[in-house]
Amino acid sequence: MAAAIGMGLPAAPATAGPSHGIAMYGAPALPEGFAALPHANPDAPRGGRIVFGEVGSFDSLNPYILRGRAPWGVQSLTVETLLGRNHDEPFALYGVLAESVETDAERSFVAFTLREEARFSDGSPVTVADVLWSIEALGTLGQPRYHTVWSKIATMEQTGPRSLRITFTEPDREMPLLLGLRPILQKAQFDGRAFDRSSLEPLIGSGPYVVDRLEAGRYITFRKNPDWWGRDLPFYAGQHNFEEIRYDYFADAGVAFEAFTAGHLTTWREGNVARWGHAYDFPAVTSGEVVRSEIPHSRPSGIDGLVFNTRREIFADWRVREALIHAFNFEFINRTLNDGALPRIASPFSNSDLGMGDGPPDARVRALLEPFADTLTPDALEAHALPVSDGSEGNRRNIRRAMALLEDAGWRVDGGVLRDADGTPFEFELLLQQGAAETQSIANIYAEALRRLGITLRTVTVDSAQFTQRTLAYDFDMTRRALSLSLSPGNEQWLYWGSQGVDTPGTRNWAGVNAPAAEAMIQTLLTARDEAEFTAAVQALDRVIATGRYWIPLWFSDVARIAHHRSLHFPDHLPLYGDWMGFQPEVWWHED
Repeated sequence: MAAAIGMGLPAAPATAGPSHGIAMYGAPALPEGFAALPHANPDAPRGGRIVFGEVGSFDSLNPYILRGRAPWGVQSLTVETLLGRNHDEPFALYGVLAESVETDAERSFVAFTLREEARFSDGSPVTVADVLWSIEALGTLGQPRYHTVWSKIATMEQTGPRSLRITFTEPDREMPLLLGLRPILQKAQFDGRAFDRSSLEPLIGSGPYVVDRLEAGRYITFRKNPDWWGRDLPFYAGQHNFEEIRYDYFADAGVAFEAFTAGHLTTWREGNVARWGHAYDFPAVTSGEVVRSEIPHSRPSGIDGLVFNTRREIFADWRVREALIHAFNFEFINRTLNDGALPRIASPFSNSDLGMGDGPPDARVRALLEPFADTLTPDALEAHALPVSDGSEGNRRNIRRAMALLEDAGWRVDGGVLRDADGTPFEFELLLQQGAAETQSIANIYAEALRRLGITLRTVTVDSAQFTQRTLAYDFDMTRRALSLSLSPGNEQWLYWGSQGVDTPGTRNWAGVNAPAAEAMIQTLLTARDEAEFTAAVQALDRVIATGRYWIPLWFSDVARIAHHRSLHFPDHLPLYGDWMGFQPEVWWHED
């Protein structure tokens, strides 16, 4: 539905009045007038540069639409939101473009008052009209992740020279926070220009940086705006310290790492634990010019693995998916690629209190799931664990179990080939993005294991643009999927697991999850009135997804491994809920 802009509003319920911040539950931890965020160093020097290496390419500077592929830095560096995160709290926001936020106990509306000094990079003021237009443009023409929030807006109106009010179609505790995090763009820039048209014209934002130089697909640099309106805002004290931030793009991670060892990049986030242990003996490390930092975090493990596209008939039966999970020799692959050093992802929210845990569900989680028992897999209400191999390459016990599951699902081996009742061979493709050397190594080992079952696995490698297009359209059998999750899950879960994503292109439901229990748990967590109810709903959702066998889980790390030039520094106080989001480059600085 479309929200009505400027319509009359019902009588306002009692509120607590405007506040400097808002939290999902209770009050925000930082008081009004705080000097800086806990994980920022307000005494950090300003200046210098940091150079990142990215794998892939870009052909657009609008990261908010489906068309094109834009650099991450555009949204994190050049565009601001009404409210901003404190990464020391699970989900608490403080005023940025907005000086205050107001809502009621039911979260039936939200009101914002803009800062009078807020300006876009061209010097024009950020107005209520810009805010209202941005919310509507994103909700109707932006990526699908913005559409759920738009569908829950009943009315939007300007209530004063710098104030606005938005009412919702239904109470939703997260809605005021989600709207506080909506990027605010300049309405005038899109007069006579379609918002959803891909372009290399830089967005006019209100953030600390502006696009300086670029070569599409090769590099982009961001320069600190000397007239940035927010430079003295306490929320930003100790943040955005670099004068220049550059992203160089490479065809694959191996080439990017070589660029780092040669000194062309000044920081490198290492995702390969084996390389971290064995490949950091190059001269810059031994001389001390490059240092290695291991930065812990408390986030959920999230998802990283080979995702089944259950829209494909071949993967529609959970027993088939379970068989392919048994055939995946995690212990052998982990030892081969990671020296066995990384733990396996057990479920999307594992490594946190929101995870389903090792045993059967507790009474509260069970009560949430029991109405859906007939739609869940047999072990959803029991203890669930991933198969474990003996570590040998043969993995014989799990291969036997995989064959038994496939036979139960109607598959038989004929002439060394696994076939269904119609004689169709079991074969599928693993879609890879160019430069995915690690995933190719995984696929090579996995393909050999599947061959013993009579299954043919082929890998297809495409460039980053084709990979984006095909995954947006769900045009794959299987691919590798990494998805970060937070300790404050909310409306974004519809995009990950909601049934609308089965047919709607561009959502993050790559697996094609279509589970009534998952949708019921999302609705429950969105309307929970206390943390206990919220936690139970997320644990139940975690259990539905994990026992649904929608992907073959790989590994995770509870530390970030970052190698960087010795002149790059970060604060002693680390953010509790993010080792990179809102951390690098935001609170890093350059000092020789």
